[in-house]
Amino acid sequence: MHRFANPARFLRIARPLTLPLLLIGALLIAAGCYAGLFVTPPDYQQGDTVRIMYIHVPAAWLGMAGWSGIAIASLMQLVWKHPLSGVAARAVALPGALFTAICLATGSIWGRPTWGTWWQWDGRMTSMLVLLFMYIAYIALADAGEERTSVSPATAIFGIVGAINLPIIKFSVTWWNSLHQPPSIGLRSSAIAPELLWPLGLTTLGFSLLFGAIVLMRMRAILGQAKREARLERMARA
Repeated sequence: MHRFANPARFLRIARPLTLPLLLIGALLIAAGCYAGLFVTPPDYQQGDTVRIMYIHVPAAWLGMAGWSGIAIASLMQLVWKHPLSGVAARAVALPGALFTAICLATGSIWGRPTWGTWWQWDGRMTSMLVLLFMYIAYIALADAGEERTSVSPATAIFGIVGAINLPIIKFSVTWWNSLHQPPSIGLRSSAIAPELLWPLGLTTLGFSLLFGAIVLMRMRAILGQAKREARLERMARA
């Protein structure tokens, strides 16, 4: 990873990669949503309300994956002093928070006709809400520092410690009695009918590529802003 530590080298890769990720992701999302809305049949129990999973499930996955990225970047900053780790963590935080909020909103909309309630303080939903608050706190901590291409050690430690919440989210439906359904997709089998499942792969991959494109754009913007600020400082000293 240290071969990409040089911002110029990183930008030479990130610039041409951003647009393809964005376009391919958008096409996959469009194809998956179209198939989920107009091609797949209604669920035998939930009817047409099951179609919200094509947004809800990728959003949940990316909310958790985003914090995993923050934890890894924070570890790289503290242990290996990677110069772009703070930039990556900052770039991931906002889209991670956005997808976590989308997960909570779509889950609430899905829960109303399915469970008869908009919200239930069970393990899965509560731990996801905690994740959203953690994202907000991380963004506030990162922005409180003066350094724009890194984060403070305390913020990095918070990013690592906060990863404790991820297995709680993952296993909450098996550890406690929960209104939320148990895991539907495993490594070897799926409780979702195949005719309903395949568009989910399209939207999950599409949103993941879109997430990657957003992170690259944010990293480029952070580096560009830091470069402009450094130039202004040099001009002010001249």
